[in-house]
Amino acid sequence: MILSALLTSVGINVALCLVFFVSYSILRNRPSNAELYLPRLVANGKLEEEDEVGRGGLLSCFRWVKRAWQPTEDELLSISGLDAVVFMRIFIFGLRVFRFAVIVGIFILLPFNYMGNQLNIDFTDLPNKSLETFSISNVDDGSNRLWIHFSAIYIFTAVVCYLLYYEYDYIASKRIAYFYSSKPRPSQFTILVRSIPASPDRSFSESVETFFSEYYPSTYLSHAVVRRTNKLKGLINDADKAYKKLVHLKSKKDSEQSSKRTCFMGLFRKKVDLLDHYEKKLEDIEGNVRTERTSAIGKEVPAAFVSFKTRLSAAVAAHLQQGVKPTKWLTEQAPDPQDVYWPFFSASFVKIWICNIAVIFACISITILFLVPVLLVQGLTHLDQLEILLPFLTGVLKVKIISQVITGYLPSLILDSFLSLVPPVMIVLSSIQGYIALSQIEKSACIKVLWFTIWNIFFANVLSGTALYRFDVLFEPKRIPELLAVAVPAQASFFIAYVVTSGWTKTFSSELFRLKRLIWRHFKGNLCCKYDHETKVPSNPYHSEIPRILFFSLLGITYFFLAPLILPFLLIYYCFGYIIYRNQLLNVYEPKFETGGKFWPVVHDATIFSLILMHIIAVGIFGLKKVPLASSLTVPLPIITLIFNSYCRRRFLPSFKGYPAECLINKDRVDISDPVISSFYRKLESAYKDPSMKPVRYSEAGESSSNSSSSTSPLLRGADNY
Repeated sequence: MILSALLTSVGINVALCLVFFVSYSILRNRPSNAELYLPRLVANGKLEEEDEVGRGGLLSCFRWVKRAWQPTEDELLSISGLDAVVFMRIFIFGLRVFRFAVIVGIFILLPFNYMGNQLNIDFTDLPNKSLETFSISNVDDGSNRLWIHFSAIYIFTAVVCYLLYYEYDYIASKRIAYFYSSKPRPSQFTILVRSIPASPDRSFSESVETFFSEYYPSTYLSHAVVRRTNKLKGLINDADKAYKKLVHLKSKKDSEQSSKRTCFMGLFRKKVDLLDHYEKKLEDIEGNVRTERTSAIGKEVPAAFVSFKTRLSAAVAAHLQQGVKPTKWLTEQAPDPQDVYWPFFSASFVKIWICNIAVIFACISITILFLVPVLLVQGLTHLDQLEILLPFLTGVLKVKIISQVITGYLPSLILDSFLSLVPPVMIVLSSIQGYIALSQIEKSACIKVLWFTIWNIFFANVLSGTALYRFDVLFEPKRIPELLAVAVPAQASFFIAYVVTSGWTKTFSSELFRLKRLIWRHFKGNLCCKYDHETKVPSNPYHSEIPRILFFSLLGITYFFLAPLILPFLLIYYCFGYIIYRNQLLNVYEPKFETGGKFWPVVHDATIFSLILMHIIAVGIFGLKKVPLASSLTVPLPIITLIFNSYCRRRFLPSFKGYPAECLINKDRVDISDPVISSFYRKLESAYKDPSMKPVRYSEAGESSSNSSSSTSPLLRGADNY
């Protein structure tokens, strides 16, 4: 890509960012849009605290930036939990890393790259030259200037490792402090027991009661057996929809709005009274729910939540083998009640195993299919290949501005559009792997999306050029550094455009402006005539946002010494992201689970991988540049990095898998003198009851229409989240 094409791409994205930024600041200021841009405040009844809503002129609209900046980390912790703090620490870590990288890369490495003569630059026509003139490719072979790049790699690695250690230590200590300061949580006292042995004389509930009363007589508290309630949950979901529609219809004063044609978009069928229709539907579902709920009591599965009186007893029971047979009485720490994912409790070991195999093949298939848009994108970056493939576009492609947009802006936009389809698919795949917690599903999906992004966006784009046809290199591992050293620098311009398009514009449009939600609300309200009276507060999509941030970190670390021109764009992204995501965590997102910061090990491992990838490329690039001594002296770097990673895993990772006995015992001792602990125990006995079995009632939808019975009993319903 030539410099002018990149400047065109940057210009387009800067203009879009400004439009989104100003539009968001103005639309956010309107009370009618509060449900879209401030759903958390609306749901919690705190909208009046947002004093700039509906007030002031244009300049006052931007006060949300100050509001997002002002809260301290402790305030963010109290509002959104430790996972939100860890999420923001990723941005703080990135800002620290790339602030140092920009100083070294832009003010030291870039001038030496620019002054090289390897590519024979014609400075009179610089805008039409390749961006490789600013990369290490322009440094003369065998030049002593390459030792500056060598030194920068060692220093940069040391800085990143120090920051990684600092953040790991900080978050681990924050995790312990958060545990000490938190109120008792059901997950701290409860374990999940699976593979309960079947007995002809006793039910699963009686078996659990007998086993734990015998072996944990002083600490066993209660248990809740899991039941098959899939059909019941489907009925309750139908009831929820019918009830919301009924409430909406009864809120309308005009009788004309209480009748509608029964076909889509009101065509081809006669009008009916929707009030009577939905009241009758609700009555029918009520009868079905009562029948199904009665029958579900006997549909036990060999799984149960067992609660104890102390955290230490729960931890001991979760980590010890309970029975003589290792495949029976399997235990693990239970998630919080709102974090439980109910559908897979009734799945057998064989079914879960088959599902895991199917997920592996599905991931491989998606990876292969994703090569199609990658090859399309690479074709757009090479106009000569595009003209050969589509000769009728030759005349259009000769127009300068069109060719610059096609080569500079369009490829990254297309690739990011296809990539946006991946996170929902990975969530679905992770949900059928047998996980029993929403947090486990999201973490698994996060890891899948991360490695999918690294392979398909980085390696597939890098290897989709001429290197793709050199399959013989893949069978000679010693030549892999050489292959990467040739292919990676050549894609620097594409990844700069990708950072600007996917990072800047995507952050503003998708995250801040909530464009998808805005379009969906308009479509649902105006075309489908469906309205939600309850404000739905979304949760932070960690599975899609963390991989995006870590991928940009990989690009910055990898191209630190290869093409430092990418570094300022990444630094701007992290600056924008810090403010925008703080605003989202405070005003938009509400946590649906709390893992206690367990996403940070994923961040640490991805950063270590990025460093090792940089080292491998450095070994190859110094060899190609005919500095064999520098190439040889770079070999110890990945080894040292792996040793550092091993130390960090031994030092910090155990505290992320569970809390130490010292903390559990100290916390249990505090509970002895806590006057509310007895009421907590009473709530704990029913905390893990299946939501669909809980007798939560609908309130009356309002007075019935004329000639309708007002004595209709409200429907028993479960919670919305299972």
